[in-house]
Amino acid sequence: MPYIKIKHRKELDILIDQLADRLVREAKEYPEPGAFAGLLNYTCTRLALKIVRKLFGQMRYWLIAILTGTFKNIADEFYRRVGASYEDKLKAENGDVDLFQKYLEEIEKM
Repeated sequence: MPYIKIKHRKELDILIDQLADRLVREAKEYPEPGAFAGLLNYTCTRLALKIVRKLFGQMRYWLIAILTGTFKNIADEFYRRVGASYEDKLKAENGDVDLFQKYLEEIEKM
């Protein structure tokens, strides 16, 4: 999780909130409820590329590695913090897939 200094959060949160409001307005122009995903993808991609261009100019392998690692960490952290909790709640309400338990039991016996 990107635990940055409070002063940076305050400065960035103002801009992020404005951008989020704008993306929501844009997303409402599309008939599909998931249209926000494309807008979010474009925004995050262009932001990352713009920062690299301003800081380093030309793309390099190590920048590609850093960017892909950053985006993967974002996805992993989001899933760990939100997705897994959501799935655990639904699993408790609706029951698990029966074969998962079988595999877990087999793994325990190894």
